[in-house]
Amino acid sequence: MREFIVPLLVVWSWIMSAMSNINRRFFISVLLCCSFLFADKISDSRRNAITRAIEKVGPAVASINVIQDVVVPFGGDPWFNYFFPEMFYRKRKARSSGSGVVISPDGYIITNSHVVENASEVFVSLQGGKEFAAEIIGIDHISDVALLKLDGRDFPYASLSNSDDLIIGEWVIALGNPLGLFEINNQPTATVGIISAVDMNFGEMEGGQVYKDMIQTDAAINMGNSGGPLVNSEGKVIGINTFIYTGSSYSEGSIGIGFAIPINRAKRIVEELKNTGRVDRSYKTGLTVQPLTPRIALYMELSISEGLIVIEVEDNSTADRSDIKDGDIITKVNGVKVKTTNEFRVIIEESDLRQGDRIKIQIYRNGRYLNKILALGKAGS
Repeated sequence: MREFIVPLLVVWSWIMSAMSNINRRFFISVLLCCSFLFADKISDSRRNAITRAIEKVGPAVASINVIQDVVVPFGGDPWFNYFFPEMFYRKRKARSSGSGVVISPDGYIITNSHVVENASEVFVSLQGGKEFAAEIIGIDHISDVALLKLDGRDFPYASLSNSDDLIIGEWVIALGNPLGLFEINNQPTATVGIISAVDMNFGEMEGGQVYKDMIQTDAAINMGNSGGPLVNSEGKVIGINTFIYTGSSYSEGSIGIGFAIPINRAKRIVEELKNTGRVDRSYKTGLTVQPLTPRIALYMELSISEGLIVIEVEDNSTADRSDIKDGDIITKVNGVKVKTTNEFRVIIEESDLRQGDRIKIQIYRNGRYLNKILALGKAGS
């Protein structure tokens, strides 16, 4: 590099001496303008779809701080607790944190139910550090979705995308308050990855949550990210970050396998929570069934011996309208073989189905297998 400096200085001196004062000033002005334009182009080149998405959604990302009343043994001495088990307890305040996303200008916030369950107080901080007291509108433990409300208007909010239209491999950003880092500089942190898989079904977890159709991503999700938004490159929310897979539901650190509730599922839950404060999962099928035993199969001269035999169809029920008849044998529900009434119930519950939802039923009738669509009816009607 040094061998070029002297020749450049010589050329620069020759140019400056050959010019008049006016031309010299003009030439220097042109060079300065070009340098500024070049610097702007370099700065613009650093901006891309990811940075624009973060700028768009960042103001709507919430840090959620929760105060819970927890019950602990009164005695601090383990010998005291041993000799007086479950006799003396006291309440104390415990603090925890998570994430959320504002979804409307009037201050509705989506988060995970496990972030705010058993909360006595909930406080929300937005980008810039402004803090608000939040009201819990509703909690749905099964879907792990909760809806909060801030008092006010004209809040920055995020647009919700269509999670049925995801592309495996597309870029995504996880935003939130992992490990309380939001509190350090009053803005959410962002991690970037891709959609690794969709439609991941885990069924019912030990805690009672039902995780279905989950989005898998390798964008780092850590403790405190729960409830925050998973965003596409258009700056629209496609999911709610929920848990990390490490062989158990929750983990203390990311290993690159995280899961988010698809936003379309969250939208449905949120609408019910907004209207009634709860999710009604009561339903009826209009069917009375019992397991098909080998003895019953022999008596009915059937060529199959497993399934559920329909012993009664309620008049004018959805089952009646689906052309299911007494004596039909239900062999599969949503593609899964059923042999007991409990298996029938578990399929519906683990799919988080309720009134109005439709299930596919395979029946055996007169030596033929038939496929029927059964809508779940309203309980009590």
